[in-house]
Amino acid sequence: MTEFNPESLASIGPKEFAQLVKSTPDSQIAEVMAGDARTKILDEVFNRMPQLFRAEKAGSTSAVIHWIITGGADGASDTYETVIENGACTVTNKPERDPKLAMTMDPLTFLKVVSGDGNPMMMFMTGKIKAKGDLALAANVAKLFDIPKA
Repeated sequence: MTEFNPESLASIGPKEFAQLVKSTPDSQIAEVMAGDARTKILDEVFNRMPQLFRAEKAGSTSAVIHWIITGGADGASDTYETVIENGACTVTNKPERDPKLAMTMDPLTFLKVVSGDGNPMMMFMTGKIKAKGDLALAANVAKLFDIPKA
């Protein structure tokens, strides 16, 4: 199995990524995500979102979602913006629009959600994911993407 780092992520597909997250100890993921590789890994994950977007499931959904990933250097957070409109999904790491939904989570929780290794609803109920705004959208956001299963 590949090692959990930005170089290996760039060369594997979504299913292999899901298997990598599932097979890597949480402590190792947390350590990597607290270091210099954090931004590269987050960028790699978010840059794949438009390809994994399921327009047929979105219908007429129009939404701006902010993903706030905590645990950065000196307690900083990274915010990414996903815009869903006109049957398409775009992503930026420079949020410009007011979100319909803002979700805050640590990097380990985020990677478990996007790799299908965690139940987003349970994570919300246990406080690992904090959501502000349209909670109905929060409950359905996972259905808008083809999330791989390990």
